[in-house]
Amino acid sequence: MIYIGADHRGFELKQRLFQRLTDEGYQVTDLGNDHLDPNDDFVDFAAKVAEAVASDKDNRGIILCGSGAGVDMVANKVDGIRSALAFDITRAKQAREDDDANVLSLPADILDENTAWEIVQTFLETPFTDNERHLRRLEKLKDMENTGST
Repeated sequence: MIYIGADHRGFELKQRLFQRLTDEGYQVTDLGNDHLDPNDDFVDFAAKVAEAVASDKDNRGIILCGSGAGVDMVANKVDGIRSALAFDITRAKQAREDDDANVLSLPADILDENTAWEIVQTFLETPFTDNERHLRRLEKLKDMENTGST
């Protein structure tokens, strides 16, 4: 399952990405906002997506706000989430291959729909390489979640 969410600054792009994902046959759940609300907070939608992704290792998430940074910070507070802020295909590919990112944070203020779509496709289609150094690094991240330090 792919979960998607955005605040008011990411709302329009989220709507277009949701439609493209469903048109391509992906199973997608929109966790909001379901209407344009200039007073909403990115924290609410990023947290919902991160928590849904964390509930099953096969889930993926896509979250948007103006800069992408805010939603990325929120998602990375949830245990088991490895959110990556990507503003181009290269960053999305690296985040999946090297870091097994399970949430993609997008900066809606600077991305047009086609570029965002290419980033999303790359994120969803790129497998984790699971080589030894990447596995070692992920294990250190898990240790930090459990103990607060490496």
